[in-house]
Amino acid sequence: MNMMKTAMLLAAMTALFMGVGWLIGGTGGALIALVVAIGTNLFAWWNSDRVALSMHNAEPVTRASAPALHDLVAELARNAGLPMPKVYLIRSAQPNAFATGRSPENAAVAVTEGLMRNLSREELAGVIAHELAHVKHRDTLIMTIAATVAGAISMLAQFGLFFGGGRDRNPLGFVGVLLAVFLAPVAAMLIQMMISRTREYSADREGAAICGNPLWLSSALAKIASPALHTEMASAERNPASAHLFIVNPLSGKRMDSLFSTHPATENRIAALEQLAAEMGRSAPAPRRADRRQAAAPRATGGPSRLPRTGHRGERSGPWS
Repeated sequence: MNMMKTAMLLAAMTALFMGVGWLIGGTGGALIALVVAIGTNLFAWWNSDRVALSMHNAEPVTRASAPALHDLVAELARNAGLPMPKVYLIRSAQPNAFATGRSPENAAVAVTEGLMRNLSREELAGVIAHELAHVKHRDTLIMTIAATVAGAISMLAQFGLFFGGGRDRNPLGFVGVLLAVFLAPVAAMLIQMMISRTREYSADREGAAICGNPLWLSSALAKIASPALHTEMASAERNPASAHLFIVNPLSGKRMDSLFSTHPATENRIAALEQLAAEMGRSAPAPRRADRRQAAAPRATGGPSRLPRTGHRGERSGPWS
């Protein structure tokens, strides 16, 4: 089923690519766009994980540099029946996370500094379990291809603004170029949203099964939704086509559950998780003190680094401080 979804996504993106090419350069432009689309799809298929991670300057971490995080991911991967994914850290204060990779064997999970600072171990487990659910369902391939091709479509449309518009190549002339510039990125975004928004609910449910308690994820979502809205992630603002990869929308000012939102409304996701918890007979877990053995802050393998403490004196700032 997921292979069929991938094929449909590639077909839709390729058709859109060709449409942009035709608007810019007529039949010749459409043929050139077809060749570029095939190349982009192949590149995205084989390099989807590296593309997504490089967009956000994610740095690899190991068990030596982040034992608590590494062991938590390993435990949840075993629960999900998945190989151990690579683990990455994004240097951003915004609490967020995403997974990527064309298959479970090539998967990677990336979390931000802000996520590590603000969540308890249980809440972090809920977030990582959600991302592993995307890996298990192979959503990561679909969503990363969508991000890569959508970005390429936007670049092609911008290219046409400067080099297209001749009536000898495009029967619509400069009007066609303007249509490509303004409508193509919107169409690409809508295709991404059709995929992303439905997959979030599915990953929430599967993630709850992986970590064992839906309320861990619902608590995490409640805690990170507002900071994510008000804390800018520079890499996401530079690469908005990748917004749908994250567990919550990383773009500032995008909280409406509307046609143009990459994610379902957080309150709707929390309500669904609370209903699932009631069906499973789960209640809210009692808060527990952070395990001091997990106090070491994660370091990227590129060099030493320590996450600073956050929160006011006497407040819990997560198990990693």
